[in-house]
Amino acid sequence: MEPHMSEKTSIELDHCSALNQMNFDASSSSSEPPVKIQEATVDQLPKEMYDMTIKVDKVNDNDEKENDGIMVNGNGTETGQTIVITIGGRNGQPKQTISYMAERVVGTGSFGMVFQCFFLHQAKLVETGEAVAIKKVLQDKRYKNRELQIMQQLKHPNVVELKHHFFSTTDKDELYLNLVLEYVPETVYRVAKYYSRMNHHMPLIFVQLYTYQICRALSYIHRVLGVCHRDIKPQNILVNPHTHQVKLCDFGSAKKLVCWLACVL
Repeated sequence: MEPHMSEKTSIELDHCSALNQMNFDASSSSSEPPVKIQEATVDQLPKEMYDMTIKVDKVNDNDEKENDGIMVNGNGTETGQTIVITIGGRNGQPKQTISYMAERVVGTGSFGMVFQCFFLHQAKLVETGEAVAIKKVLQDKRYKNRELQIMQQLKHPNVVELKHHFFSTTDKDELYLNLVLEYVPETVYRVAKYYSRMNHHMPLIFVQLYTYQICRALSYIHRVLGVCHRDIKPQNILVNPHTHQVKLCDFGSAKKLVCWLACVL
């Protein structure tokens, strides 16, 4: 369903609240003419985006997380399936069983599929409302997965978090790696497309906030971890429409930078 908005609808933004939250100085240059901005509360900051209904576009898109997931009620992550995995049990940690319900497909591409899933209360197997994204990719049994190895090292507010992972098999004896990630509902691509359909420019403050956070994420993976993402595009930049926090995702093409080894960018 397309969003219904009046052409006269203005984008109300509380500069102070947004800038304090992101610790980012987005004040206008003194040489520019002052811009009159209506007062708004924090709840009104993403007002238009609360009402957004965006089609899901199919696009070709040093804390070790525990392994050894167990799959039940099927051989792989599929829509409508209950996924039960067991984590922990290492270094004296107790084992923990976690259940998810695969709700719908939110992304597809040459890499595989991404499902939106909901955490189930273990005792009652009812949805708690907590959502995760499970990225399912075909795994070559001969090699380790480079994306998994890199994501196990990532810990930054502007990089999508890997919660845990598990493996599943099919009747054809195909091995799949399932990455359980935090769920962020939108992407910069879909946000920009929304404003384009409405014949609006994306608000400058959003451009500044998103750019700042993207630079923070890239600085972290480059300088702290020595990793090059190699697939930066709007579809791989997630956005929380309520807080406007940005998170870099999809490290399927990422690679460790080695000074003596040539890397094709």
